[in-house]
Amino acid sequence: MPAILPPIGPAMCRDRRVGAARRSGRAHPRAARGCRGPGPGGTVIHMCEPAPAARRADGAALAAIDRRVWSTLHSPALAPAPAPSTDPGQPFFDDQGPPAQYLVVEVDGRVGGYIRLCPPTPLASNAHVRQILGLAVDDGARGRGAARALLRAACARARAEGATRLTLRVLGHNEAARKLYASEGFAVDGVLPGEFLLAGASVDDVLVGCAL
Repeated sequence: MPAILPPIGPAMCRDRRVGAARRSGRAHPRAARGCRGPGPGGTVIHMCEPAPAARRADGAALAAIDRRVWSTLHSPALAPAPAPSTDPGQPFFDDQGPPAQYLVVEVDGRVGGYIRLCPPTPLASNAHVRQILGLAVDDGARGRGAARALLRAACARARAEGATRLTLRVLGHNEAARKLYASEGFAVDGVLPGEFLLAGASVDDVLVGCAL
């Protein structure tokens, strides 16, 4: 059975304000609000476990979500390859991204998206940090608080693992995602201007983080 995360209480990310340099030269203040309770709409977070095998079966649904929602708004990577008609459940997990790194959201009893959480490096000096390396929500689960619930669950999971900082990277033109992160207490820590060329446009790579 999947592990059900308990309700996430207030201030999972500590309130504090820290100025971060932006290309405009203005400070980007850290939001004064921390991570709060689970999102609305009947969203339930469960954790993919290496065992039982039923949790590995989430991989087929998650791979399908990746294919449906991919766009240059969200990712600088190539579009996921279509699943062969003879194998619609192409493997989603691998040795570098095992099921234990993923939190999965269920909406109305169906897999609606995921967030991947892992250490950014194997270094002991970096062990206090967790990084979000992917977040995807299916079209049918959007507007139900799924992305916010996943983000809060990742924050709680990172704290439970003893982390004191949570970071992620977001494309500069993804305004909706950036607003979500800011509303949950994340702030811009740095910008790589024009790091990607997507659909003929120069796009910044933005690093954001939150103290836990």
